[in-house]
Amino acid sequence: MRPTVKNPKTPAKPKASNDAGEMGVTEHLRELRNRVLICLAALILCVGAGLCFADSMVRVLLTIGETYGYVFVYLSPQEMLLQYVSVSFVCAVCVTLPLILYEVWAFLRPGLRRNERVFYVLTMLSGLVCAALGILFAAKALIPFMLRFLITLSQNSGAKSSVSVQNYISFLLTIFVIFAVIFELPVVTVLLTQLGLLKIEWLKRARKVMIVVIFFVAAVITPPDIVSQIMVAVPLLGLYELSILVSALAARIRKPRESS
Repeated sequence: MRPTVKNPKTPAKPKASNDAGEMGVTEHLRELRNRVLICLAALILCVGAGLCFADSMVRVLLTIGETYGYVFVYLSPQEMLLQYVSVSFVCAVCVTLPLILYEVWAFLRPGLRRNERVFYVLTMLSGLVCAALGILFAAKALIPFMLRFLITLSQNSGAKSSVSVQNYISFLLTIFVIFAVIFELPVVTVLLTQLGLLKIEWLKRARKVMIVVIFFVAAVITPPDIVSQIMVAVPLLGLYELSILVSALAARIRKPRESS
């Protein structure tokens, strides 16, 4: 009888990671998909939870205008529902933003050096703080002044005001988003200078041009009066100067590390 020949073992499937523990492209894409799904699921849950409190949040926003004499109406049956969804979505983005930043951090962390990890964490925390300060500035200083100015200006015309809820809520949310983004100027500037895409010398040379640009932006997003333009332009100029100062400080800290 012939000796029984054993079948050769089936070759093992290639591992997802190499000997150094590095993941392949497929595993990176799978991890990215999972983290995106986590962020989307959290955002949807927060929107659903926000809808339960949307009535109260819209009521708070309307009360701000009513204190200055505004009368609000809605012009279509679904208008209030759409505003509930809009406010809930904006609040959900604010609530889930730390989670989104964490998921980005967790995805990028294996490929970053220690100093790059520290820089990323500090940048994200600074971004959250600056965005909160921008919203606070808009809520406490700019929006009350703009609402008071606009209602006073319209009273001289003799026309009775009935403001659409949709237009009013959109106006407030737009102001909040604009100033949350504008107050990110120092963080974005430091990030670009650290990446080498922007030089501090360019920022210093562009001061005169930026003054004109800032006052133009202030004129576009504020009522046509010099006081509100100054209220917006002065903080923007301060943020621009702060961006130069922080970028120069970050560059000084980085040079000794690179030399050592």
